[in-house]
Amino acid sequence: MGNLFSQSGKGMNYNLYTGTLNELSLESKTVINTINQYSYCVANEDTEFRDALVGSDILLPDGEGVVLAERILTGRKISKISGADLHEHILNSLNKKNGRCFYLGANDETLKKIKARIKQEFPSIVVGYYSPPFKSVFSEEDNIKMITAINDFGTDALFIGLTAPKQEKWSWQFKSQIDAKLICAIGAVFDFYSETVKRPSDFFIRYKLEWLGRLMSNPKKMWRRYIYYGPIYAYHIIRLKFNV
Repeated sequence: MGNLFSQSGKGMNYNLYTGTLNELSLESKTVINTINQYSYCVANEDTEFRDALVGSDILLPDGEGVVLAERILTGRKISKISGADLHEHILNSLNKKNGRCFYLGANDETLKKIKARIKQEFPSIVVGYYSPPFKSVFSEEDNIKMITAINDFGTDALFIGLTAPKQEKWSWQFKSQIDAKLICAIGAVFDFYSETVKRPSDFFIRYKLEWLGRLMSNPKKMWRRYIYYGPIYAYHIIRLKFNV
C-alpha cells in the first residue's frame, strides 16, 4: 500500500493499492473502490465520500494524476489500475470457477447488454442485475429492495454503477448487509462494457491520455471533471509537496 497525500500530516491519508491485479485476494469479503483526481477533489468537500474511500479494503489508483502525485509526494512508482481493468480481471477469475456476478445500477437496456456480452465472452458466469430508480437519494424502501435483490441472487462479486460519489457511499453504508465476497464501485464501466458509451481508443490509453479522450468525446459532461477540477487538484499537490 502507498500513503497518498499524507506528507507532514496534511491532506488525506489514502492507502493506495500498489500491487498488481494478479496479487489481489478474491476469496474474502473485500470492498474495492477507485480514486482519481476528480474523486480526490470531491472528497475534500464531502466527508461521507472521504470516509468511504478511506474505509476501502482496496483503493485502486484509477488516474494518471494519482499515479503522478504518488511519485511526486512519496517517490513510489505505481501503475494506474482502472475500473475496467478490475472488471475484466474479476470476470476472468469468475469464469474459471463458474462464478456469479451481480450488477447494480444503470438502466435495464444497459444491463441487458452487459448480460448478453458476458454470456458470449464468459459463458461460465451466471449474471444477475437490478436497476434502481434514478434519484439523488434512495429511500429506505429502495435500499431494502436493492439489498434483497443482491442477496437473493447469491453473488460472488457485486459491481455497483451508481456514479461517484453515490456508489461509494452506498457500498460503505450497506457493506455489512451485502452477502458478496467482492463489492466493487466501477461507475463508467457499465457504459463502457455495454458499449452504450465508447471508451477512448487504445491510443489514448497507451499514451496515458484516456482523460483527454473522455473529455473530447463528451465535453459537456466532462469539462468540470478535468478543466475545473484539474487545476484545483494540481494546486493541492503543489501545496502538499512544498508543505504550505
